[in-house]
Amino acid sequence: MAEGNPPVQHLSLEEIEAGLHHVRSSPADSGRVDLIVRRPAVDEREVLDEAELNKEEGLAGDNWNQRESKRTNDGGPHPDMQLNIMNSRICELIAGSRQRMPLAGDQLIIDMDLSEANLPAWTKLAIGEAVIQVTDQPHTGCAKFSARFGVAAHRFINSEVGQDLKLRGINARVVTPGTIRQGDTITKL
Repeated sequence: MAEGNPPVQHLSLEEIEAGLHHVRSSPADSGRVDLIVRRPAVDEREVLDEAELNKEEGLAGDNWNQRESKRTNDGGPHPDMQLNIMNSRICELIAGSRQRMPLAGDQLIIDMDLSEANLPAWTKLAIGEAVIQVTDQPHTGCAKFSARFGVAAHRFINSEVGQDLKLRGINARVVTPGTIRQGDTITKL
């Protein structure tokens, strides 16, 4: 560990549950883009103020289109998993700080209710000049997520409550390309 960096403290299940009220109060119809994170390579993150969304790459310069998927016949990138989106309130809670939020691995971290009840599959969202569409592909935590944020966080996001609220996040695809910016409003269409 580098000098000056405090050790990472993973939250307990009780601490996560205590923060759930704040997460549940996320806006439903019109939220905000809190972080845009490009993944140029595995385990690399670039926080961006502005980015382009396109149909070929999802987030321009991201490595989504180079990732294998067990969910496609040819093992190639899944077209309905171009963008990973996570609620900023749960992300900041389990990350412990805004600086650690990009470790979640989601390209868009937004302040909006991602629950199935609020954003069912095929809901369209306007962000800046772009339009994206929520897909039916599940987004679950992996071993890396557990290592970065703790076993309790991993279990909680995959619990019944966590799945209902889509605490690990949702997948989406680009419908209309365009520029997006940190701080942009994201609105249900």
